[in-house]
Amino acid sequence: MATAARLLPLALASLLLHLLLFAPRAAAQPWQICGKTGNYTANSTYQSNIASLATSLPANASRPGALFAEGSAGAVPDTVYALALCRGDTNATACGACVATAFQDAQQLCAYDKDAAVFYDACYLRFSNQDFLAASAAGGGGGDPMVLMNTQNVSSPARAFDAAVAALLNATADYAAANSSRRFATGEEGFDAAEPTIYGLTQCTPDLSTADCRACLGSIISEMPQYFRGTRGGRIITMRCNFRYEVYSFFSGSPSLRLPAPSTPAPSPAHVNVTPTANPPGRTRNKTGIVIAIVLPIVAAVLAITMVCLCFFWRRRPSREQTPSYSANHGEIESIDSLLLDISTLRAATDNFAESNRLGEGGFGTVYKGVLPDNQEIAVKRLSQSSGQGIQELKNELVLVAKLQHKNLVRLLGVCLQEHEKLLVYEYMPNKSIDTILFDPEKSKELDWGQRVKILNGIARGLQYLHEDSQLKIIHRDLKASNVLLDSDYTPKISDFGLARLFGGDRSREVTNRVVGTYGYMSPEYAMRGHYSIKSDVFSFGVLVLEILTGRSSSGSINTEQSVDLLSLVWEHWTMGTIVEVMDPSLRGKVPTEQMLKCVHIGLLCVQDNPVDRPKMSTVNIMLSSDTMSLQSPLKPVLFIPKSDYNSAVYSESYPIVSQSTSNGKSGAISPNEVSITELEPR
Repeated sequence: MATAARLLPLALASLLLHLLLFAPRAAAQPWQICGKTGNYTANSTYQSNIASLATSLPANASRPGALFAEGSAGAVPDTVYALALCRGDTNATACGACVATAFQDAQQLCAYDKDAAVFYDACYLRFSNQDFLAASAAGGGGGDPMVLMNTQNVSSPARAFDAAVAALLNATADYAAANSSRRFATGEEGFDAAEPTIYGLTQCTPDLSTADCRACLGSIISEMPQYFRGTRGGRIITMRCNFRYEVYSFFSGSPSLRLPAPSTPAPSPAHVNVTPTANPPGRTRNKTGIVIAIVLPIVAAVLAITMVCLCFFWRRRPSREQTPSYSANHGEIESIDSLLLDISTLRAATDNFAESNRLGEGGFGTVYKGVLPDNQEIAVKRLSQSSGQGIQELKNELVLVAKLQHKNLVRLLGVCLQEHEKLLVYEYMPNKSIDTILFDPEKSKELDWGQRVKILNGIARGLQYLHEDSQLKIIHRDLKASNVLLDSDYTPKISDFGLARLFGGDRSREVTNRVVGTYGYMSPEYAMRGHYSIKSDVFSFGVLVLEILTGRSSSGSINTEQSVDLLSLVWEHWTMGTIVEVMDPSLRGKVPTEQMLKCVHIGLLCVQDNPVDRPKMSTVNIMLSSDTMSLQSPLKPVLFIPKSDYNSAVYSESYPIVSQSTSNGKSGAISPNEVSITELEPR
């Protein structure tokens, strides 16, 4: 009875889930793709042909065992082609109802478009004036695929999880193509303690041959690395085939196949006890005991001698020698020579560091504009003499920083380590930082919608490179408008992304244990608890997105009498449906509404309170580039606002530096431009 009592709520929940998934009308709106092949008019022949298919296809799809229908109606030029497919675990009645509803929704969501597609959990439909029914199955049957992604990441290692998902989907694809007349299969696979089970589903239209079905599924499964990296769920849907995976059971009934958890590597032969089967058990145990009795003392002695030697050599090591944060092999150290510049060249380039060439000053030194003999403009960062870092360690880190080559990162051109000077040379950015333009009512007119989208995309790509694609894993920790520079073509370049450890070992270790940064851009978990990760940068990026769209400064709301911070202001208008009212006045009436809403939506997802709910930058880039990807609904963001007596070390470091703040560890008023601290971690 007790067991039955525990199972009853689960059974009721399962029944409720089934009813929600396969009800004739889904509670949520479907996802849609509206084509670009022309429009039809009300009461036209084309609309009549759609109506004819809206009657025949649901009836055909709901025939016993069908769950699929395709057909055409009318003559050229008003021919309409249509295809509908229901998920293989849907019953016939629910399938017919879903397809009938799809025809209604497609005509509403893509009003008067000749080509429209809508997607539900239980079915999908497309009609078009193009004969996509004759398209190659290997290509998915024509049309754009629908890519849907769970933006939450798994806590397990992403690479191992993705490999397990691929194995599961390929196994279910094999089963669907070869062993199911419906061309439909489900599967589950054990994984690890964090993600105990992975669930998968693959399906083709049942009219495909085994080879065509497998080719179609293979084509879209191979696209997984482009869209899904360690995400908790995802699906790609084309007209002829589709797949889906999740870390929870989303299909009805028992799975078609079960895969065991990926096996752990077998022990090496040196660790395998091989027992000859001819020996009696008692004698084997005696031999094993003798071997252990002999080997263990020897191993213990060797370990003891080794430990003594290590301690001896460690104590004899010169005290001034310190282990560098990052090691570089001999070839890498020599490669610093290609970056070395003569101090006389830089003195001449900057007119001996003339005041007229000063671009800004921060807690770690001053930045000057210079011109090399070949007329190349440069920015020279002159590190302060108080920087206590050793030359060798400085070289090691410069080698690593110099390897960061990306069009959306400010490039390190050279370094000078002569006459007690530490000079870093960067490419010069003529349009300075985006805050100098964005928050100026007149200058902001220079940034039209196309340029702002270009800036958003560039920043996102640069951050993805730092977080995921470079040989180093770099967490910026002070991404803000004044740290994003613009070249002559308004291409954005992130600055101060790899120099935190150049400013003295003791000092940088101290600030990594304290909350330092720019209020308004700091994520709640970093501001309140000192926890930082790549998701801290994602939060800062989300703030930047909203600043670029609204032309309002987030950090400015901390230093003024403004009663509502930027995140709260955007959220209020987002929920009220009046988001256009807070857009930059220079953009109003000049921006495609759908694109603007998508960018605001992405910005709000990036500033979610829980870091787990924020997408990775690779996911953000997919969101920005895709017109079909479904986005999760954001929750209300939380902005950490410091109390008036909040005391934090304040450092200023940016190029160019717009505002100056103190660097003595004491802060009066909070500056909008406070610190640039970056952690480099080898990948």
